[in-house]
Amino acid sequence: MIVLHEDNHLLIVSKMPGEIVQGDKTGDTTLGDMAKDYIKIKYEKPGAVFIGIPHRLDRPTSGAVVLCRTSKALTRMTALFRDGKVEKTYHAIVPRLTESMAGPDASAWHRLEHYLVRNAKQNKSYASREERQDSKHAVLDWREIARGERYSLLEIRLLTGRHHQIRCQLAAIGLPIKGDLKYGAPRSNPDGSICLHARSVSFEHPVSHERLNIVAGYPALPLWQKLTETESI
Repeated sequence: MIVLHEDNHLLIVSKMPGEIVQGDKTGDTTLGDMAKDYIKIKYEKPGAVFIGIPHRLDRPTSGAVVLCRTSKALTRMTALFRDGKVEKTYHAIVPRLTESMAGPDASAWHRLEHYLVRNAKQNKSYASREERQDSKHAVLDWREIARGERYSLLEIRLLTGRHHQIRCQLAAIGLPIKGDLKYGAPRSNPDGSICLHARSVSFEHPVSHERLNIVAGYPALPLWQKLTETESI
């Protein structure tokens, strides 16, 4: 487990692809479990260790995850996420953008707005331009920050927090995330990951009120390194 930030109230870690934040039917060890073990050993805690989870990332996704060490921090961080006061930036690898999709200014921001309907049985969301029954409004901004021979690297600002939002919305405009078979990618990644990375979180600390800007390093997949070393657009 890679620790990005630690204080008396928060533990911010870099999640690896394949790790789960909270327990599911697999019974696999969770990021929460690993965090409890880390705190228990480091601080020689004799009893139970508290770790609260104010948000999650999908299992095949990587990047920054905020965990809480106190109930006070959990209550306040949950409110910050709910009220949109946590700035979340993601990076994603998608098929190489065409000139028409990139537009005249390749580095310009683009906004996506959809209405998403979640199918719990399929564990999948579907995007529509029109509001539908049980749909939720989803908004994100994206821009291209690097381009290789076959793939583009996008930066995404998530403005709402919907189920599989980035995966679903990008697929809806013909840009499925590399490795994401569920949303139309032609093939999987060797490690079962998808190329979606929670690159950074920025927010006011819920207790100390200092500004935190936390950046998570990229996964080991060589394509991440290749694209991030490419000259920016």
